[in-house]
Amino acid sequence: MAVTKKVRFAVIGSGSIGRSHMRGCLFNFQTELVAIADPDVERVNETADMYAIPKDRVYTDWREMLKRDDIDAVIVATPDQCHAEQTVAALESGRHVLCEKPFALTLEDCKLMMEAEKRTGKKLMVGQVGRYAPGFVKAKKLITDGVIGEIFYAETEYAHDYSKIPGKTINGQPCNWRLDPLRHGILGGGCHALDMIRWMAGNPTEVTSYANRMMLKDWPTDDTSITICRFPNGAIGKVFVSIGLKRNYTMRSCFYGTKGSIICDNTSDHLMLYRTDLEDKGIPFTTPLRIDIDAESHNTKAEINEFADIILNDEPVRTTAYEGTCTVAFALAAVESNRIGGPVKIDYNF
Repeated sequence: MAVTKKVRFAVIGSGSIGRSHMRGCLFNFQTELVAIADPDVERVNETADMYAIPKDRVYTDWREMLKRDDIDAVIVATPDQCHAEQTVAALESGRHVLCEKPFALTLEDCKLMMEAEKRTGKKLMVGQVGRYAPGFVKAKKLITDGVIGEIFYAETEYAHDYSKIPGKTINGQPCNWRLDPLRHGILGGGCHALDMIRWMAGNPTEVTSYANRMMLKDWPTDDTSITICRFPNGAIGKVFVSIGLKRNYTMRSCFYGTKGSIICDNTSDHLMLYRTDLEDKGIPFTTPLRIDIDAESHNTKAEINEFADIILNDEPVRTTAYEGTCTVAFALAAVESNRIGGPVKIDYNF
């Protein structure tokens, strides 16, 4: 279907993630950036200047922004604690919504958002941007096409040194929203890796998780965890999350199948593929095939392009609210396993 109009977006949140979404809107022929909102006066005005957004389209109160009549869709790129309220309000104002990950910090909030989506009939997409990183997109296609056979083991990781992330402020006052006791590292950032293993291998039925706090000792939650997963088809997996380690940011992932293996991440310009069927051609299975890709770890441009297509062509959302809630349930089960010191089964009936 030919595009007959543009999707007019508004963005709540002008931090680094919000700005990434704004760039995606500005450099997409299907979209228009109509307005932005952030309670931090200095930051939102700086962002407006950066992207040449007129002052009458800049708000410090997102509720006032929603009163505009020229907005088709809203991107919620705010601290996790704000997702539910802002997403529900935007849906009820008659707008489609792209909500950043994690979908929410509790299953109760996730359910409120799903109920609002059903009640309003608007489209709700969760920003699990790892699904748009070129390396992971290629790995998913190889797995779906059966190139490595049936997955019997998978491992993903989220490695990010949060001590190197500058402290946030609102109007000059310190505000580190990552220190919320509900925002466990495995949920707040680690949900990237959890979502990735779900996307590639399916929903784990049971998890056993181990965690410690030896790096960010003044934080209210553990900073490092390993979660062992059991999948319905007998496959097993592992997710490593650390928000305090000393290492470059990465989401390195490995997928092992009955016909080969894939090693990839979201920051490299290639992935490595091992295939047993090449032995017939005299190539040992231990010889990797290098597949070159674009290195784009936070491909919000592709994410927004897909959401615009979905809205313009009235197609079903692929990274659904249910998908986002499944990842939250996975993370919370891991947190619960850490707490009780034993395995936890995951219920995906929401």
